[in-house]
Amino acid sequence: MEEIKQISTEELEKKLDAGEKLNLVDVREDEEVEQGMIEGAEHIRMGDIPANLDRLDKNKEYIVICRSGGRSTNVCHYLQDQGYKVVNMTGGMLNWHGEVIVK
Repeated sequence: MEEIKQISTEELEKKLDAGEKLNLVDVREDEEVEQGMIEGAEHIRMGDIPANLDRLDKNKEYIVICRSGGRSTNVCHYLQDQGYKVVNMTGGMLNWHGEVIVK
């Protein structure tokens, strides 16, 4: 199995603060994202990823986010196997200290 690239919550926050345009995919359940999401993240529940591959572009890199980093690791392995470029946010939203938006 190919190694999954990782990004820490601190590194991600620095990139966002610097104005970098990143593709974030939050794979948590609906009730989890109600607590708040990183601004600009697209919400696609983990179980819905296979049916929503058409929403993702193989030419872009995606940073995958979940609550603690476990589900996002699984999604990264799956997407990487499908030919997508992915990075796992280690520690998930439990480690996130930046701003969140509540929808």
